[in-house]
Amino acid sequence: MTDCLFCKIITKEIPSEIVFQDDRITVFKDINPAAAVHLLIVPNKHIPSVRDMNPGDEEILGALFSAAKRVAEESGIKESGYRLIINNGPDANQEIFHLHMHLLGGEKMKHPMG
Repeated sequence: MTDCLFCKIITKEIPSEIVFQDDRITVFKDINPAAAVHLLIVPNKHIPSVRDMNPGDEEILGALFSAAKRVAEESGIKESGYRLIINNGPDANQEIFHLHMHLLGGEKMKHPMG
């Protein structure tokens, strides 16, 4: 049994507002949203970060992006646009060490580079 927060959300040991789940990916609402729409797209397989991926995990990246497209459409932000962010490691402020993608949208955002 892992102590990973996201693993416990995936297995529903911890309640969360899941908006999509299949055999590879789980998508749920962020509890501290940074935008009108803020979803976390998480592989069901525990992979701590991008640097921990194996060649066999490459399909998971495709599944993350396919899920992002699907939930953006379902959230009504497909046309207006959205931002996808993957933080990798402590210097990037990765807080939960389970690979995940943030989907942010539903409002006009400032450019991330200033």
